[in-house]
Amino acid sequence: MLIVEAIILSVIAASTPLLLAAAGELVVERSGVLNLGVEGMMIMGAACGFAGAFLSGSTFVGALTGIAAGMALSFVFAVLTLGLAVNQVAAGLALTILGIGLSGLIGASFVGQKIVPAPHLYIPGLSDIPVAGKILFAQDGFVYFSVLLVVGIWWFLYRTRGGLILRAVGDSHTSAHALGYPVLKIRLMAVLFGGGCAGLAGAFLPLAYTPFFIPGMTAGRGWIALALVVFSSWLPGRLVAGAYLFGAVSILQLHAQALGLGIPSQLMTSLPYLATVIVLVIISRARGSAGSVAPASLGVVFVPDR
Repeated sequence: MLIVEAIILSVIAASTPLLLAAAGELVVERSGVLNLGVEGMMIMGAACGFAGAFLSGSTFVGALTGIAAGMALSFVFAVLTLGLAVNQVAAGLALTILGIGLSGLIGASFVGQKIVPAPHLYIPGLSDIPVAGKILFAQDGFVYFSVLLVVGIWWFLYRTRGGLILRAVGDSHTSAHALGYPVLKIRLMAVLFGGGCAGLAGAFLPLAYTPFFIPGMTAGRGWIALALVVFSSWLPGRLVAGAYLFGAVSILQLHAQALGLGIPSQLMTSLPYLATVIVLVIISRARGSAGSVAPASLGVVFVPDR
C-alpha cells in the first residue's frame, strides 16, 4: 500500500503542471487563438517564480512572480498576433525560443540555490488516514488550485454569458464582431489568462516539485499541455482525465526503469512524448466522432473593419 500511495502521489505531482498549463491554453484556443508558446511561458514562470521565492522567502510571492512572467510573455504574443496580425504559429514558436533564452539569462545566478518547497495541507485526523489521507488532504496548494481552476473554467464557459461570448468569438469572430462584441479585447484577456496559467505551471516545478531551478526544467511539458487540449476535444472535463493520464505515463516509465525490465532507458524516457504523438494521430483520424470539434476560427487572424 505504501508503494501504491507513493506512485499515486507522484502521478498527482507530475500531472499538476500539465493541468495548469493546459487549462489556460484551453481558454485561449476557445477564443480562437492558437498559442504555441506555452513551453516558453512555462520556463519563464519557472525561472522568475524561483527568483521571486528565493529573494522574498515566500512561495506565494514566487507563484505570483511566475504568473506575472507568463502574462508578460503572453502580452508580447498578443501584441504580435492581435495588434500586428502576425501569423500565430510563427509567433508562438518565436515566443518559445524567446522564453527559453530569457529564462536561462534570468535563472543563471540561481542555479545551485535551494528553497523551502511549498507547504502541504495538514488536517489532523483526515490527513492521517492511510493512503486516502495523503492523497486527498495532504497536497500542496498548487494541486487544489489546479482542480478548482478547471471547475471554474467549466463554469465560466458553460454557465455564464461571458463564456458564451468567448466561445462565440472562437467559433466565428466575424459574426461576433458584427454583433458588436470587442473580439480583440476578448482574445487579449484570454491570451493573458492562458499566459498566467502557463507561468504558474512553470513556477510549480521549482516551488513544489523540486526545490531548485535548472535551465530547461520544463522538459517539453508545454508541448504536452498543447496536445492535451486537443486530446480533451476542448472540453474541461476531459482535460483532467488527460492530464492525469499523461502524468501517469511519465511516472510509470520511471518505475519501470527502477524494476530493471531490460528496456533501454532512452525509450522509456520518450514514452510520454510518444504517447503525445499517438494521441494526436488518433484524434486527427477520429475528428468527426471526437464529441467536439476545434473552434472554427482557431488560428485565423482577425482584422476588424476600419
